[in-house]
Amino acid sequence: MHYVGLAQLAAAVSNAGGLGIITALTLTTPEKLAAEIARCREMTDKPFGVNLTFLPAFITPPYAEYIDAIAQEGVKIVETAGRNPEPFMPALKKAGIKVIHKCTSVRHSLKAEKVGCDAVSVDGFECGGHPGEDDIPNMILLPRAAAELTVPFVASGGMADGRGLVAALAMGADGINMGTRFVATKEAPVHDKVKQAILDATELDTRLVMRPIRNTERVLNNAAVGKVLEIERDKGADITIADIVQYVGGVYPKVMVDGDLDAGAWSCGMVAGLIDDVPSCQELIDRIMSEAEQLITERLTGLLSG
Repeated sequence: MHYVGLAQLAAAVSNAGGLGIITALTLTTPEKLAAEIARCREMTDKPFGVNLTFLPAFITPPYAEYIDAIAQEGVKIVETAGRNPEPFMPALKKAGIKVIHKCTSVRHSLKAEKVGCDAVSVDGFECGGHPGEDDIPNMILLPRAAAELTVPFVASGGMADGRGLVAALAMGADGINMGTRFVATKEAPVHDKVKQAILDATELDTRLVMRPIRNTERVLNNAAVGKVLEIERDKGADITIADIVQYVGGVYPKVMVDGDLDAGAWSCGMVAGLIDDVPSCQELIDRIMSEAEQLITERLTGLLSG
């Protein structure tokens, strides 16, 4: 959700009854993050959180300072992602912050639980962004997580509507987490071309890049992605991040803000195949809840009574 998870979208999601998330590293300094949190508070009086992603980078962000900014601004929910959040848990816990860690496997989910995370976001292979290296889809991953975890967890990857919510609940999750679906909303602060690209895409239009360097990312297919895959094929085992960095690094402002869809590889889930409109966040969440209620009270209850 780089250059997507800003105050206006987070506030809209929270106002609609969800938990909006501000993407910390989109704000290039802790001071800018603090200002964005303050801006979000002007738009909503509901709870919202901040995502802090620990991923390999050429320049390591000042994570401790970001955590200080989050704590000082009174945010009580942080979604961590990427590498193990254990080194940062003492500071987060000291500030009274609840931590939800994004995981792509049961073993990583159990590790998150062990290091003190309060909840887990379990990301199946369908998800946009980084699906891990195990390639386990949610139909298998969610029941496995439910069998092993004692902390609550939400399902991420392939979630767009009431059907996904009901299915996730049936498989043991406590809720759903949506990324790509929220990009295609009225409040998402991205170029209209990005939203239209998601509407135009089918479930067949994503690709996996950076597999050879074990930093797999699911992205929407475009000219830049084709170039990355070509380089990966040509370089084989000798490939390094330097060979493809121009196509995978620093592209989000060009895509999300400028609407240059071919500027580089940008995250998108297979769920694009289920997205065919651009509603407001309120309309979207109300529809999901209505669909879920109807499925449970009519279709599923009808199966029992029949």
